[in-house]
Amino acid sequence: MSEPILLRRNDGPVAILTLNAPGSLNALSDAMLAALKAEFQALMTDRTARVVILRANGKAFCAGHDLKEMQAGRAAPDRGRAYFESLFARCAEVMQMIPALPQPVIAEVQGIATAAGCQLVASCDLAIAAEGTRFGVNGVNIGLFCSTPMVALSRNVPRKVAFEMLTTGDFIPAARAAEVGLVNRVVPPGALGAEVEALAAKIAGKLSAAVKIGKRAFYDQIGLPLAEAYQHAGAVMVENMLWRDTDEGIAAFLEKRPPDWA
Repeated sequence: MSEPILLRRNDGPVAILTLNAPGSLNALSDAMLAALKAEFQALMTDRTARVVILRANGKAFCAGHDLKEMQAGRAAPDRGRAYFESLFARCAEVMQMIPALPQPVIAEVQGIATAAGCQLVASCDLAIAAEGTRFGVNGVNIGLFCSTPMVALSRNVPRKVAFEMLTTGDFIPAARAAEVGLVNRVVPPGALGAEVEALAAKIAGKLSAAVKIGKRAFYDQIGLPLAEAYQHAGAVMVENMLWRDTDEGIAAFLEKRPPDWA
């Protein structure tokens, strides 16, 4: 029997998801999208996982949608309209599940992340890339503008950077991706896994309820006008301040001791 297309293992409070279709450069096939959706649904109510790492087997992180499947879908009597509507809706649903998860999600990126693969990186809360990794939204090179990857990309990088990537189809190197904010940092390939795991462990060591409420507030306030954003964030801080564990955390800091969180 073949291995699952998406692997999961738990390392204490860290859930590690691994795209496992190296033969297709971990393309977001129908099966891969379904597997990601299922795991994200499970993580929504997982009280043991505090952080999620998203990594990939093989030489590429993700090459985007499966073009062979897309061509097969075009063969339907309606020239594939129903299939394509379903495909992009399912992909959008999966991408939106990432910021909706209670756990921070860290993308561990190597090789290439192109088109919907670049979208996947941009949808994650954090990303660390190996030196030599390339990022692109290259659909324009085959006559297909990367309109849905554009949504996540344009919310990560400056507009002119996003538009240049979308209209030229050129790759940007990892160093440039870090410079424009698509990834947090770039490390040597041999240090990638350890660097991501160290970041995950650091976040997992914080009060998980505070990280959860903070992640939700982070995304909620971004789209609000300034005054409304402060109003919303202030209400979140009031709730957070009234927790027993927050009181304990402040007391521990003042008393110069580790917090005793329940």
